[in-house]
Amino acid sequence: MNIATLPTVSSDNLRDAILNHLAYSFGKTPEAAQTEDWRMALSFAIRDRMVEAWFAATRRTYEAGAKRVYYLSMEFLIGRLLEDGIVNLRLADQARAALTDLGLDYDAVLADEPDAALGNGGLGRLAACFLESLSTLSCPAMGYGIRYEHGLFRQSFQGGRQVESPETWLLQRHAWEFERPEARYRIGFGGEVREDRGRSVWTPSEQVDAEAFDTPIAGWQGKWVNTLRLWSAKAVAPFDLDSFNRGDFAAAAAPEALARTISRVLYPDDTTEQGKELRLKQEFFFTAAALRDILRRFDSEYDDLSQLPAKVAIQLNDTHPAIAGPELVRLLHDERGLPFDRAMEIAQGCLNYTNHTLLPEALESWHEGVFGKLLPRHLQIVDRIDDAHGKAHPSRSFSMRADSQVKMGELSFVMANRVNGVSALHTGLMKETVFAELHALHPDKIVNETNGVTPRRWLLSCNPRLSNLVTDTIGDGWVDDLERLKELESHVDDAGWRDRFAAAKRDNKADLSNWLAETQGVSVDPEAMFDIQIKRMHEYKRQHLNILEAIAHWQEIKDDPNAGWTPRIKIFAGKAAPGYFFAKDIIRLINDVARVVNADTATRDKLQVAFLPNYNVTLAERLIPAADLSEQISTAGKEASGTGNMKFALNGAPTVGTLDGANVEIREHVGADNFFLFGMTAPEVTERRMLDGHARAAIEADPRLARALDAIRDGTFSPDDPDRYAGIIENLAGHDYFLVCSDFTDYWRAQREVDAAYADPARWAGMAALNTARSGWFSSDRTIRGYMSDIWGAASL
Repeated sequence: MNIATLPTVSSDNLRDAILNHLAYSFGKTPEAAQTEDWRMALSFAIRDRMVEAWFAATRRTYEAGAKRVYYLSMEFLIGRLLEDGIVNLRLADQARAALTDLGLDYDAVLADEPDAALGNGGLGRLAACFLESLSTLSCPAMGYGIRYEHGLFRQSFQGGRQVESPETWLLQRHAWEFERPEARYRIGFGGEVREDRGRSVWTPSEQVDAEAFDTPIAGWQGKWVNTLRLWSAKAVAPFDLDSFNRGDFAAAAAPEALARTISRVLYPDDTTEQGKELRLKQEFFFTAAALRDILRRFDSEYDDLSQLPAKVAIQLNDTHPAIAGPELVRLLHDERGLPFDRAMEIAQGCLNYTNHTLLPEALESWHEGVFGKLLPRHLQIVDRIDDAHGKAHPSRSFSMRADSQVKMGELSFVMANRVNGVSALHTGLMKETVFAELHALHPDKIVNETNGVTPRRWLLSCNPRLSNLVTDTIGDGWVDDLERLKELESHVDDAGWRDRFAAAKRDNKADLSNWLAETQGVSVDPEAMFDIQIKRMHEYKRQHLNILEAIAHWQEIKDDPNAGWTPRIKIFAGKAAPGYFFAKDIIRLINDVARVVNADTATRDKLQVAFLPNYNVTLAERLIPAADLSEQISTAGKEASGTGNMKFALNGAPTVGTLDGANVEIREHVGADNFFLFGMTAPEVTERRMLDGHARAAIEADPRLARALDAIRDGTFSPDDPDRYAGIIENLAGHDYFLVCSDFTDYWRAQREVDAAYADPARWAGMAALNTARSGWFSSDRTIRGYMSDIWGAASL
């Protein structure tokens, strides 16, 4: 049941609200106001219309005694919120008219908002989609994370190399948050544990305060609004007056600076011991604050802790909040006096864990020295959990403390009521690989919830040309019932409708072409194929396979420029972790190849390459509607799901991809004829990897591959430093764990099939349209309904 009936808002009402906030919230006259002032005034006017529904949702939740969902995530890649709010409150026409009446450029005002630097990639974007869907479905929920001052980093290039600098999104006023100084919790680290009359007492040696900042998250039509609560680290005693009076000004400010370090940067470089400690501090900081907040809210309604699992569902988004298990047990056992076994049982009834990776190195583990130094009581509790689990399952052979490491994946699994994968393939592989033994002990614990994306942002908002065509064709019911897109199928054979579909794509491509020319100095023909790979940089995502094929393609075009090549531009974007030197070398290689290929007058009308800096949600919203081809080329068995693949398909871009992650389900839904499949399957990958010399054999078998590697080796793309990419060549010709060379030949074949299909406009438009029409299953609304029924036991109100 939706509980809020929003009052009708006219453009005049909105204009008056904007002017009111301009004057009384920001102290500006229209004549003196800058773009930021207008953007803030519009944001406040839109935010005002969320607040009543926000309050009403909270009241309704308390009145119903409803079970609440708490989503703990290190990342919430929410992007810009102003347009999101305008679209979900269905005020786009009024907002545009109000700003036009005030003599302002609506699009320029919206573009002034910085992206919230709260995430890196798919993990954070998924969390943002889930929060929006939870609100759309009127499910009482709250997200918990960290209010990063500088996010991951701002990416730029110098000589083709990635350069990191701080994100500065909070230097501007943030319109969407409400500071909650009353919601403040003291979080400790280090110290010692002593026994006091049979009870363990932890006395931390270092403490910081976690202060809450709340952002309202409105669902479709604004009828329900949930909360994203982000924690900022504050010093317990922020200023040392004695030090200041002695003239030691740096020491006087040190407590505040050290505390703020915790909430400054997403994923600090953990190649140093200090970096490892900071990362573990961050994870404990936000998780411990969230648990205290959850228990405080529970205590305000109930006095029986045995009810906790019936009223609270906590979702751990990956292993970053895995410390929730030991910390919740500590709060229930040490601080509230429950017997340890009972505390563990209640915690297991509340906690659930989403696994996002099959890469062993990405299943977090902490050296027991670091873990015990920062969280000595929690190390004891991990041992007791491990011991209790061992006694319950004496046949087990593993331990959570293997090789002096605390294994957070196994800890999350044991402490969870349910463990879910994020695609059918991934969930099956979880049972067979990383959690095989635990799955045998707990055969009913693992469930699948294939990811989805919110159609409000990833079609309605980011692609108005296509979404308007969809609405003109089938009505607007698809916006909160995405599977209605299948009603488009009956129109795909209509040449006139298909032409309108193709025209929307062509106009989106023209917009992107203009933007590339204006901001990147890249001039491209909108009629060329826009071939796009936008992902976090990682070897398993195989951006180096993509650029190897581009090199081979360029060489073939040079050999025969008049062979009827299909023009294309290959666009890359994504960030590499600061300490991930191999991934950073791949970025530099792509930029070096782009410099050479784009300067070649014999080929540049057939092939261009561009790497766009500082990938974020806003850039994705610009690229995805203009994409012709979606690159989803990870090594089979390594990508858990992906959500970019869903966004591309939804916006009418066929996929070239492997049978990996949710690609499998996308191909099933859109049809094999509308998907360009290549590469080995996950079992074939495992088998191939066992063959000695597999990379060398693949190179010897494919002259195109050999020649492309030779061009990198001989300095064709780095004449000033021919050995620049010796590490990449050594990897590919040697170990090649991610089987780039073994999949190259089939990837080349698939790309030539892409060329042939794109050269037939009617065929391509039909394939693209069917991708849109058949992508309705990949809605985050569907995913969240699955979580609600299969994992949380939560209901819509």
